[in-house]
Amino acid sequence: MKTSISSPPSFSFHVLLLLFLTISLPSIQCDDLVDQICKKTPFYDLCISTLRSNSNSTDSDVKGLANVMADILLANATDTLNYIRAQINQTSDPQMERALAYCAELYIPVVKYNLPQAIDALSKGQFAFASDGISDAAKEADACEKNFSGSMKSPLSDRNKLLHSLSDVAVAIVKILLKG
Repeated sequence: MKTSISSPPSFSFHVLLLLFLTISLPSIQCDDLVDQICKKTPFYDLCISTLRSNSNSTDSDVKGLANVMADILLANATDTLNYIRAQINQTSDPQMERALAYCAELYIPVVKYNLPQAIDALSKGQFAFASDGISDAAKEADACEKNFSGSMKSPLSDRNKLLHSLSDVAVAIVKILLKG
């Protein structure tokens, strides 16, 4: 006569439940961290959508989330600079060309120096320097936008506003690091 050893159904259920929780808990904890951090920023919805759309934020701590946001900010500034250059090549209006060229002059140091140095400072734990470099991006976007006046409408308004908002979110996250 064969005897078989079988586990009670409740034991199997508990093992499966434990396995499920072990697999899903890190992402739940990460989502909780993202939520907690984003609540401390001026643009909660932008912060949530930006960080949750990036796979690098999945297992990140606060410093990692600051790095993710700074990287996204740099990508956004680079994309805006490329857009400005394309607009310069397409316009036939000398006044618009000058305004766009001025914006390019503002964005170039942000893309080549300010944000890369801020990202490097983040990795070294130099959070005050990182915060200053990131906030410079918002200042330059504002200066670009103010360059368009009178009847000349800025073709960069949405981009400048987004860059400013992303910068504000990144600075808020870095300030959490500064508080320790």
